[in-house]
Amino acid sequence: MKPTETLKHEHQIVLAVLTGAEREAQNIQATGEVDAEKMGQILHFFRVFVDKCHHSKEERLLFPRLQQRGMSAQVGPISIMLREHVEGREEVAAISDALERHQSGDASAAADIAYHLLAYAELLHDHVAKEDNVLFQFADDMLTDDDQKELAEAFDDLEAREMGEGVHEALHEFAHAIVKNE
Repeated sequence: MKPTETLKHEHQIVLAVLTGAEREAQNIQATGEVDAEKMGQILHFFRVFVDKCHHSKEERLLFPRLQQRGMSAQVGPISIMLREHVEGREEVAAISDALERHQSGDASAAADIAYHLLAYAELLHDHVAKEDNVLFQFADDMLTDDDQKELAEAFDDLEAREMGEGVHEALHEFAHAIVKNE
């Protein structure tokens, strides 16, 4: 599997969890109640699967290789993706902060949780579309067969080192469960 195909597959898992997160945000807006355990699981997914696994593959492996092949990191797709990764981390931090405030008794924090969940989901929906339809097209055109092979192996190595045994599979299971609203 090409590295871009791996990343596109991961996007499908992210989008599935975003569907569950959006549903959770709508529930919070409707009821004012927060399922702290589910929110903790969603945040864990965002931090570990999205950021530590997926974004790390892009930032530490794919983007540098694209730069080696002539793509600029200062303007164009890479710079936009990096900026959006930072914006996503800021939204996740805001969700986490609001959840902590809610758990400390601040009832008004529920609205902030819902707001930032929906903002993060909107950001990532747009981000995934840009990567799938623009950046990854460029990547497939620019990368050599050797690049593709080396990146695929590096992706596997990064995932094993960064996430550990069974974590990726557990996060996949969580994604399937949240879509089913379990």
